[in-house]
Amino acid sequence: MLRVLVVDDSATARELLTQVLESDPAIAVVATATSGKQALRLTQELRPDVITMDIYMPDLDGFQATKEIMIAAPTPTVIVSASNQLHAVETGMQALWAGALALLLKPPAPGSPGFERAARELIETVKTMAEVKVVRHFRRQPAAAPLPPDRERCGAPRFRAIAIAASTGGPPALCRLFGGLPESFPAPLLVVQHMAHGFVEGFAKWLDATVPVRVKMAEDGETLLPGVVYVAPEQRHLGVRPRGCAALSGGPPIGGFRPAATHLFQSAAESFGKQVVALILTGMGRDGVDGLRHVRDAGGVTVAQDEASSVVFGMPGAAIAEDLADAVLPIDRMAGYLAALVTGGGWMSERLDVKQT
Repeated sequence: MLRVLVVDDSATARELLTQVLESDPAIAVVATATSGKQALRLTQELRPDVITMDIYMPDLDGFQATKEIMIAAPTPTVIVSASNQLHAVETGMQALWAGALALLLKPPAPGSPGFERAARELIETVKTMAEVKVVRHFRRQPAAAPLPPDRERCGAPRFRAIAIAASTGGPPALCRLFGGLPESFPAPLLVVQHMAHGFVEGFAKWLDATVPVRVKMAEDGETLLPGVVYVAPEQRHLGVRPRGCAALSGGPPIGGFRPAATHLFQSAAESFGKQVVALILTGMGRDGVDGLRHVRDAGGVTVAQDEASSVVFGMPGAAIAEDLADAVLPIDRMAGYLAALVTGGGWMSERLDVKQT
């Protein structure tokens, strides 16, 4: 049995979440907590397999409670929010930064539109996240690696676009990556981030308020500008037109995903050829791996996040296993690597260094 601790200050929410989770015969709710402090104590006492965590609670909110749990008793944690408004999303993103694995909306009442979908998503997410091996966090997190001195080297950029794929663990990884780029970064950045229903727009707003580069939701037909991050909207594939414009489509899911990283990588390769860099970051499964092959065939550069800095090594691990990564880097080295690549820092020497480490 999968042992779950449900944390929520609302009795109604605790009852609903328990009912939904225990509708699956493989899940048992071993306890419920009404506050962040109680959640911390019960986690240390009971050692559950997974925690579902509310955002707004007395004494410690979802972010603070997750942070303390990941220090004292690291446990896979799913943030279950009653709201996808900006402030709730901001707190949820902070919790992801602190070590939570996923962010979901609470299911509505039984019989309401969307209940069955939300209940199924909650059960599937809890069961999937239970398989993730989380690591202990410390009160002092290492600082992001500084950019190299030549990050703003003059001259035309050697690459016209950066395409990025991320899933589980992606929001904090993207925050570290974009936090290390200068506002004047000379190429557009396109992102497919797998995320639960209702949170992508709030995620983009949170990221925009957090990092130097501008972050926005991609719009169909808009010109891609340097120093701007374009996030794929919910249920829309993000691609690129040959003249350097964003292209959104409602085509069928690819490998179960829409937006799909494979679509983004293939489209970018077709539009920009060898002038595209594709990054595959932390996440489950293998979305984007087949797309990397198109980037490689077009002469572009492919980069995978290393295992040590990945929350889940599924996507980058699959890319490495198929020999589709020109470089394998910890997340804190990627900003400097991209800056050197795009401004002509000589990627071959860096690539050799990375392959030898």
